[in-house]
Amino acid sequence: MGTDLTAAQHQQLGALVARHPIADDLGARFAGAGHELYLVGGAVRDALLGRDSPDLDFATSAPPEVSEQVMRPWADDLWLTGARFGTVSARKGEWHVEVTTFRADTYAPGSRHPEVAYGPDITGDLSRRDFTVNAMAVRVPEHRFVDPFRGLQDLNRGVLRTPVPAERSFADDPLRMVRLARFAAQLGATADEEAVKAATTMADQIDTISRERIRDELNRLICAPHVGAGLDLLCDTGLADRFLPEVPALRMERDPVHHHKDVYAHTVAVVQRCSPHDTTLRLAALLHDIGKPATREFHGDGKVSFHGHDHVGARMARKRMEELRYPKQQINDVADLVYLHLRFHGYGDDAWTDAAVRRYVRDAGSAQQLQRLNELTRADVTTRNRAKARRLAAAMDQLEQRIAALQAEEEVAKIRPPLDGRQIMDHLGLEPGPVVGRARTMLLEARLDHGPMSPEQAYALLDAWAESEGLSGA
Repeated sequence: MGTDLTAAQHQQLGALVARHPIADDLGARFAGAGHELYLVGGAVRDALLGRDSPDLDFATSAPPEVSEQVMRPWADDLWLTGARFGTVSARKGEWHVEVTTFRADTYAPGSRHPEVAYGPDITGDLSRRDFTVNAMAVRVPEHRFVDPFRGLQDLNRGVLRTPVPAERSFADDPLRMVRLARFAAQLGATADEEAVKAATTMADQIDTISRERIRDELNRLICAPHVGAGLDLLCDTGLADRFLPEVPALRMERDPVHHHKDVYAHTVAVVQRCSPHDTTLRLAALLHDIGKPATREFHGDGKVSFHGHDHVGARMARKRMEELRYPKQQINDVADLVYLHLRFHGYGDDAWTDAAVRRYVRDAGSAQQLQRLNELTRADVTTRNRAKARRLAAAMDQLEQRIAALQAEEEVAKIRPPLDGRQIMDHLGLEPGPVVGRARTMLLEARLDHGPMSPEQAYALLDAWAESEGLSGA
């Protein structure tokens, strides 16, 4: 497989093919048709790192029409939607594979799709990939390792480098600059000096890339193990200023008199403390303090405050996510979490009534959102004061216990007014309109304050409210 491989890496690549026997099977079929087939991309990289990869991507010397002929009798299902870009996709049992003809494509400025030109060999194909760690291949069924750009060496050193000069690579597809940060976050690798310099110089070219493509890379970055390294790279190169300026703005200057926590460093820590399997939660963690720069106030005693940054931040988060084309529900969920992330503040100092606990649960929304809010609240405690951290953790434990106890008695998140709109109108002789809405709000507040009530109690309360409002028919 190659003389640069260690014995362990030989075994890892062997295990890769052993786990995916269809690779050899498919390779033999292409060889029988007189063409080469190589396993490429993330599967090779991840195998060398001892990780499993969910995708199997292949590169071949065969044009797409030949790939179709070879694969059609072999595959359970076949898709030709990418054939005009040289890709034939198939399903074989539990495996999904993509086979792409060797390419030597370039990207027109602002284009989401490459201008396809087929290449003559695997070396040329690998040269057009984003980074050397993704430019390695294994020929099947021979199991010959191919590494023309020293990707294995870079992988072992933890370096991100482009196969061709970085400026040329990034000009072909500016999204690769964001992918540079994403792979720094995923692999814990360091971008080489040439790549960083090129990304910094060319940062404005990211404006030619669709917001959806940037959004998808950002999602992968913030859920990666080394998210801080990725965010640092986005901010240091100026890329974040182009599509996520609220995050570098958290690097606020501090003077010797007025001290406050490093908001950017705190934000990175909060993101890292949240579950990497929940993109919505990690987005909320990333954006939870973006209202602070706009609300910062200095006081004569040397203290700094950020009053209302939760409300301001929620509006900012909504606007930014809309510009990045996030789904509406995810925008609502993240904005709500940013808005509510301080709600727990003070619980450990002042006892909450059952009504306050009910409102906390109801305002959080679904059970999943409540879980996210609690996790975000815990992650937001990054103080080095261990006694304070223990006190806040204990307070959150107590709040969750109280929520569980109330949930056992009543479905708090599903609390509704004890009377519906029709009952209110019939009882008070009203027509549909805003008065009915005010009555429902009053009854809901009473339900949250006092807990369950009987219909008789609800009607009595409604009568008293109607009288105070001067409504006829009460």
